[in-house]
Amino acid sequence: MARHLNLYKLNNFTMRHGAILDGATLAYETWGKLNKNKDNAILIFTGLSTDSHAARHDKDDLDGWWEYMIGSQKAIDTDKWFVICVSSLGSCKGSTGPCSPEPATKQPYKFTFPDLTLEDIANSSLKVVRSLGIEKLACVVGPSMGGMTALALVLQHPNATNHMINIAAGCHSQPFSTAIRSLQREAILSDVNFKDGNYSSEQWPTQGMKQARKIGMLSYRSAQEWKERFPRSLRQRPNKPFGHEFPVEGYLEYHAEKFIHQFDPISYLYLSRAMDWFDAYDHHHLDNHNPFEKVKIKSALVIGAQTDFLFPPEQQSEIARLFNQISCPTQLQITPSIQGHDAFLVDKDNYSALVGHFLSQIN
Repeated sequence: MARHLNLYKLNNFTMRHGAILDGATLAYETWGKLNKNKDNAILIFTGLSTDSHAARHDKDDLDGWWEYMIGSQKAIDTDKWFVICVSSLGSCKGSTGPCSPEPATKQPYKFTFPDLTLEDIANSSLKVVRSLGIEKLACVVGPSMGGMTALALVLQHPNATNHMINIAAGCHSQPFSTAIRSLQREAILSDVNFKDGNYSSEQWPTQGMKQARKIGMLSYRSAQEWKERFPRSLRQRPNKPFGHEFPVEGYLEYHAEKFIHQFDPISYLYLSRAMDWFDAYDHHHLDNHNPFEKVKIKSALVIGAQTDFLFPPEQQSEIARLFNQISCPTQLQITPSIQGHDAFLVDKDNYSALVGHFLSQIN
C-alpha cells in the first residue's frame, strides 16, 4: 500500500438506483494542511481512468496524473490549500468496484456490482470530505468525467462548496461522445477472452481493451495535433502485410499496450456507462428550467478547448450560461489548445495560468 494512500470505510451507502453498498472502501490522498477553520479544502474529482495520485508528495514519490497543476507554489498551491483527491467508487484504483471482493462471497463483484452513477461517485467522495471534519469545501475541481461529477455534487448538495472549477465537461454526454464510449464497451464485451466477465489474468481481454483504448485516443486528441506530430514523411513500409506503416498507428499501439493491464475491464464498462447516464437536467422536474437553480456557489470557472470534440466548447458555454443565470459569477475560458479533450493534461501553460489566477482571487 502506498504510504500516502488513505482508506475510508464506506458502510451502508445508498446508491442512486436504490442498492445498498456495504463494507466498501474509498482510497484517497491529501496534500497541504487543513487550516484551523477547515475552510481551505479543495476536492478534485478524477477522469475515468485516473486515480487519487494526482501529484507527488515528496521528491521520492512518483509523478501524479496532474503533476504540473498541484504542489507548492503551483496553480493549486498546497502551501495555501488542503487538497483531496479520491479514487472514484467503481474504479479499480484502490476504491471498491466490480473487481473488488464482495464481502459475503469473497469473490469479485463482477456484474453483481450495483448500477453506478456519477451521483454515487460524488456522494461517496463527499463522505470522505465529511470524515475529515470539513463542512464546506473552498472549491471543487473536476476535469472530464470529474467535471460532470462536480456538477453531480452541487446538484445534490447545493451548499457543498463555495467555488467550482469545471474543465472539459458538459451537463450530459452528446450522442457523438456516447457513440464513442459505446464502441469502447462493445470492443471489451466482444473480446473472446471476456467470457461474460469471467476473464482471468492469464486470459485477459487484451484485444478488447486495446481497441477500446485506441478508440478513446481518437477522441482525446485532435486531428490538428496529429497532423503536426505525425507527418507522412515518417511513413515506413511494414515488415508484414498490413503491419504498422503510418506513425500514428505506432502511437496508438504504444498507448494501448500501456493501458491494457492498468484498468479492470468491467470497471471501465461501469464508469463509461455512468458518464453516459449522467444528465444534469434529470435533477429538475420541469422542462426548460435551470437544473442548478438551488445551487449556492460564490463563483465558478469553466474551461474548454477549441479542438475538443468529445466535449465541445458549446457544452462548457452551456454550463457557464446556466451558472450565470443563478447569479453565480462564472468565467468561461475556451483555450486555443490543439490537444483536444486531453488539453487539461498537457497544455500546462494555459491551464495552470487559468486555474491559478482563479484560485488566487477566491477567499
